[in-house]
Formats: sequence, structure tokens, C-alpha cells
Amino acid sequence: MDGPVPTDGDRPLALVTGVGRTVGIGAGIARELARQGWDLALSFWRPYDSRMPWGVQAADAEAIAEELRGLGASVATIEADLADPAAPERLLAEAGGERPVRALVLSHAESVDSALLDTGLESFDRHFAVNVRASWLLVRAYARQFPAEWHGAGRIVALTSDHTVGNMPYGASTGALDRIVTAAARELAPQGIAANVVNPGPVDTGWMDDDTRAALAARQPWGRLGTPADIAGVVAFLLSGPGGWVNGQLLHADGGFSAP
Repeated sequence: MDGPVPTDGDRPLALVTGVGRTVGIGAGIARELARQGWDLALSFWRPYDSRMPWGVQAADAEAIAEELRGLGASVATIEADLADPAAPERLLAEAGGERPVRALVLSHAESVDSALLDTGLESFDRHFAVNVRASWLLVRAYARQFPAEWHGAGRIVALTSDHTVGNMPYGASTGALDRIVTAAARELAPQGIAANVVNPGPVDTGWMDDDTRAALAARQPWGRLGTPADIAGVVAFLLSGPGGWVNGQLLHADGGFSAP
């Protein structure tokens, strides 16, 4: 069985965070899930994009939603500041309404480059609030709303990164995220929930300049960078029926970039 487990009607519901730009990994995951029969709730936060080189793409969230609706999915878009400790529980409640969320995909991130010696306290705290605390609270809220009768059908997938040098608060916070998801794999297994982390390696979603793009592509065994679609297929498998036997893993789905 390649698609989702049919436990809650014809189209089960997945919450995917960090889906604010059409070129992002989150958007790629949402597209693949819509094709495979999922309904989607998508979260985004425009003020984060305003601090990034690509800027706010104001129409992207709704453009993604309309594209997914064209694939047959029911789609809700929710703007949420995950630095707010009240946001994760509210996001789960708004995502499903009276309908439980069957899969949780954490593809949001706070990632603002700074090194060990020049990271400010505010930036450090924001990285941990968004990447660690919010992820923990989302996992907790997801597990609390997960129906007992769905045992074996629960799925959590988080996106992570090894990028630490020159990006210390991001790398340190994603390391903590990895441990939270590993804990979930054991602690939530009695509820029938599998939890995994995917490290996609370098994927150009608008943050690379030409020199960076060329240098990273030269290090790839395939000779090209990964794409959101590459990662989406891996995540969709982990959310599928057969994917449930993969649990507690940190998967390097990076085309061999991390191979020794």
C-alpha cells in the first residue's frame, strides 16, 4: 500500500508546518501528500520571511492551497507564530477542528546565520523557541488528540539539518529537535505513533547564491542539488502504511551528500 492508511475517511488529515513559499520543502511535501490522498492543514509565518533574503511572498500560501485543492485535497492555511508558546496547541485545534490530525510534519525552522562568537541572546532564544520548544509542544498536542482507535496509523516526521558551523543556534536547536523526535518514537509507540527525522542535506529553496550552489553541487555524488520533490517522496513514504515500520530513525535523504 503506497498511500496513507485509510483510518479516518477517504482522505486523512496531515498538518505540515512551514509552508509559506511555493519553492519551499514544506510546499513540496504538501504537493506530494495531496497527490497521495491526504487533506492538509498548512502553517506559515510571514514575519520570518521578512527577515530572510527572499522576503515575504504574500500570495504564496494561498497559491499553494489553491494548487493542492486542484489535486483534490481539502486545505486550511493558518498563520502562526511558533515562538509563542500558546501557538502549537492552538494550531492543532484549528488544523482539524472536530477532526483529528493523523500525521504531523514539522518543516518549519528559524534559521538566521550567526557564529559561536557573534550570536545574540535574542536570536539564540528565538531559535530554540521555534525549533525546539514549539516542536515539542506540537508533538505533545498531536499525541494528546490522537484517537486510540487509530493505533498503528500515527506518524510524525521532522526535518533537520547538520549545518552548525557559522549557523550555531540553528544547528544546536536542530540537534535538540532530533532528540525530541527520538524520544517520541519510544514514548508514543504504545499509541501506535511512529516518529522519524529526515535530514535533506542542501536543498536550494532560495537561500543559495551562485557560488554556494556550485560548491555544494560539486560535492554531491549525483552532481546536482536535492529538490523539494526529492524530500517529499521520502516523507510521503514515512507517512504511508509500510512506512510505519520505520521508527526512531534519523534518515539522511540527501543523495549521498553526507556519505563518507
